[in-house]
Amino acid sequence: MNKRKKAEINRLVKKIGQSIKLVFKLTVFLVLLAAIVGIFYFYNTYGKIIMKYQQEARSIVRSSSEDTFRSSQTSLVYYSDGELITALKGVKDVYYIEYQDIPPAVINAIILTEDKKFFDHQGIDYLANIRAAIALIKNKGEITQGASTITQQLARNVFLSHETTYERKLREIFIAQELEKVYSKDKIIEFYINNIYFSNGYYGILAAANGYFGKGVNQLSLSELIFLCAIPNNPSKYDPVENKQNTIERRNRILKQMYENGIINYTEYENAINEPIKLVKQEFDKKNYIETFAYHCAIRALMKEEGFEFRNSFDNEKDRKEYEEAYKDMYYLYQKKLYTGGYRIYTSIDQKKQELLQRAVDEALEKFQEKNEEGIYKMQGAAVCIDNDTGRVVAIVGGRTQEYAGYTFNRGYQAFRQPGSAIKPLIVYAPSFERGYTPDSIVVDGPIEGGPKNSDGYYAGEMKLQRAIEVSKNTVAWKLYEELTPKVGISYLLKMNFSRIEDNDYYMAAALGGFTVGVSPLEMAAGYAALANDGYYREPTCIVSITDAQGNELVKDETESIRIYDENAARMTTEALTGVLKNGTAKGYGLKNTVSAGKTGTTDEKKDGWFVGYTPYYTTSVWVGYDMPKPVSDLKGSSYPLYIWHSFMDRIHEPGMSRTFKTYDRNAVPEE
Repeated sequence: MNKRKKAEINRLVKKIGQSIKLVFKLTVFLVLLAAIVGIFYFYNTYGKIIMKYQQEARSIVRSSSEDTFRSSQTSLVYYSDGELITALKGVKDVYYIEYQDIPPAVINAIILTEDKKFFDHQGIDYLANIRAAIALIKNKGEITQGASTITQQLARNVFLSHETTYERKLREIFIAQELEKVYSKDKIIEFYINNIYFSNGYYGILAAANGYFGKGVNQLSLSELIFLCAIPNNPSKYDPVENKQNTIERRNRILKQMYENGIINYTEYENAINEPIKLVKQEFDKKNYIETFAYHCAIRALMKEEGFEFRNSFDNEKDRKEYEEAYKDMYYLYQKKLYTGGYRIYTSIDQKKQELLQRAVDEALEKFQEKNEEGIYKMQGAAVCIDNDTGRVVAIVGGRTQEYAGYTFNRGYQAFRQPGSAIKPLIVYAPSFERGYTPDSIVVDGPIEGGPKNSDGYYAGEMKLQRAIEVSKNTVAWKLYEELTPKVGISYLLKMNFSRIEDNDYYMAAALGGFTVGVSPLEMAAGYAALANDGYYREPTCIVSITDAQGNELVKDETESIRIYDENAARMTTEALTGVLKNGTAKGYGLKNTVSAGKTGTTDEKKDGWFVGYTPYYTTSVWVGYDMPKPVSDLKGSSYPLYIWHSFMDRIHEPGMSRTFKTYDRNAVPEE
């Protein structure tokens, strides 16, 4: 190769090298520029927020003291007139244990299961948080992995809510970092062990030891200590009272981890897992029917405020189980927060009406004195009264009055029973009125092959639908429901949040109240209140508003109305049901001071009796039956349930209450 060609090649190589350098420099410049732009964008978008959270965390922790981790705020619940119903106070300030008094086994078990790097990190585990951040991005901002150190959990439990958002996670991280700057590791683990929840109202290991074993924490065996340490990971799943076997199984897993990590020897391990756990008898404060319902409504209101979407229909069994697990977790979270959150809960419960409804139930069932092994009356009743102007519950009775220890089972909203014919107005009559029928429509009451019989065994032939409703003709309801189809009929209950609708309910038997699980008095009252409210449904709650201890409104005084029935259909149903009290199965039990409408319901073999009725002012539903269903010779909708309804409603409707039911527009009804 001559010198000229070599020179040309060298020049070409040099040019290529210069070009590569230029491209490299340009690439580096663009990368740096993009980084600068990215940093600038990130700062303008998130930087101010992050700095705000950092400053907030610093302020929160610096203004805290050891007393901050000892105290709890009392939640207060009020009647409609402002008088206090009850105060819910945690016991952290009573049962508090210093670090030096905490058994080493407890500290070792907590650190081993919750945060193995506790004594090495500065409040957060960076690798764990990176993994959680990746999961958060994948799940569009929803936290699905905890990654929380003990310090972060303490920050969340004491200073923050449990909402699953990245903003809360950032605040949690910054507060955890500040806690590590102010308090020693010993103090942080002390605070943590005294603030974690051990189920059933027990905060802290000392309260749990006293509550479950009736002993001081240093009097417990290794097995008992680790049994307690198994609870806080999921206080609902590992509730020692409700799910003792789950708690024992987790205790055994923790003991195995302790043995494998050299914390205990094999003999200690074997003795501990083989030691039986004997809990002392639980002595819980008795909660009355008002309290249990108020807590339930408050929890659901706070869940809704946090964005939880309530559902009562599901794609498949897996979908149902996932929803129920999510519901249970959040419900339990706010249930325990009632003891420490300092809420002010204002309710619609009317003291006088509550007393009158309770008295009506007690008086009607007074002759039934048989009790079960726990001393609870076997024959029971439940009733719910709703104010038709507001849609809120003003009185709820979950059973007969009697003194007994334990958590009160509130049949008003927790018991689900077959409704009998009381369901007909909601899934048969009103829907049929929407589809062209009127109270004057002629229907045929006659035998149906393979269908139901009338309770009196009599068939009237042609008759007005009004009369068929008054005397509760099963054959007529069956035929109308057949035209509607079960799918259409059940859809009305789903819209009104009836919570126990099963796949097996989509059959003809539902027309007469034959359901897999059943309905509650609360649900029935809300359904009939929708009829009284021209077809508009409102969620049956007793919550008017909820504030925090500083007066900041958390749940507003608002009610949402949902159209369920056409106005004309609702008014036709009301007109038909007034006839039940004038000329039908409840004849002679109309109220003396106002107009009224209602429907009786009796199940097969007289195991359940219902009466649900309303006036322009109030709607009240009543159920009567045995907790363990069994026939009662004189039980039917027109006996004890109607007696209770009439006694109560007559007392709360005073002279001068002169409103009348609105009549339907006959011109809007299509000609048959």
